Amino acid sequence: MTIPVAVVGIGKIARDQHLPAIAANPDFTLAAAVSRHGKVEGVPNFTDLETFLAEGPPAAVALCTPPDVRLQMCLAAIAAGRDLLIEKPPAATLGEIETIIAAAAKAGVVLFATWHSRFAPAVEPARAWIANRTPTRITITWREDVRRWHPNQAWIWQAGGFGVFDPGINALSILTHILPGAIHVDSAELEVPSNAFTPIAARLAMTGRGAIPISADFDWRQEGPQTWDIEVQAGAERLKLRMGGARFAIDGVEIDAGPEEEYPEIYRRFARLIAARESDTDISPLRIVADACLKGRQTATEAFHD
Repeated sequence: MTIPVAVVGIGKIARDQHLPAIAANPDFTLAAAVSRHGKVEGVPNFTDLETFLAEGPPAAVALCTPPDVRLQMCLAAIAAGRDLLIEKPPAATLGEIETIIAAAAKAGVVLFATWHSRFAPAVEPARAWIANRTPTRITITWREDVRRWHPNQAWIWQAGGFGVFDPGINALSILTHILPGAIHVDSAELEVPSNAFTPIAARLAMTGRGAIPISADFDWRQEGPQTWDIEVQAGAERLKLRMGGARFAIDGVEIDAGPEEEYPEIYRRFARLIAARESDTDISPLRIVADACLKGRQTATEAFHD
């Protein structure tokens, strides 16, 4: 028996990733779409979540809206007894996601706070490599072109929109997966455009496992080839994750990690969680972003225009 699921927020990420992943997964069937503007052919469409929950078919919910509006949506879906998958980042604040987690646990619904980059093919091999070694330094370089990946999306520059941490949290989700344990932010420098509330660039100095130095360079102004790299030094050995975890090399030797199936893997994981009636709600990447904003030194930079 397939699991009916409704996608809420029919924007770029839903059309590029969620809808194709659902269509390709025999465990799911698309039951409805909920969006103020977007529509999906062949299923019932609703303009707001409240109407869908009251009048739509019974279905799990995949929430793909910006994080700043998720709290009440999540609580409404949970109150209606719907299993819930949340796009990253799971909420705008730690307080909000903690409220959502507590509500889901009390209601007995499945909650999956997804981190799609953890499902990149080279991430698990990297985690296994690190498990048998003691890293001596980790360097993250995550630089991309905001105009290419978030065109005309004004919400990312507003309070609660994360700015460059929207892609940067992908790197942090990989970091916290391959290096379990506490990671502390020692310092942060945040460059904020004069016409925005969120950073366009950030540089973080962190410490993992008590002594491992970790640096992160996030920037949304890189044109041309994009850079999504994590390099782990362990004594004389070196592992490098590239292309957001899609590829990796050990001591300069490329290793085939397999095909890229981040969102198909997310929905496979969601199906297993529903079958087991379990939740997956790690919020450690969001905690690092919150700590960086608390400890960060802000500097103004030139205004950003799409």
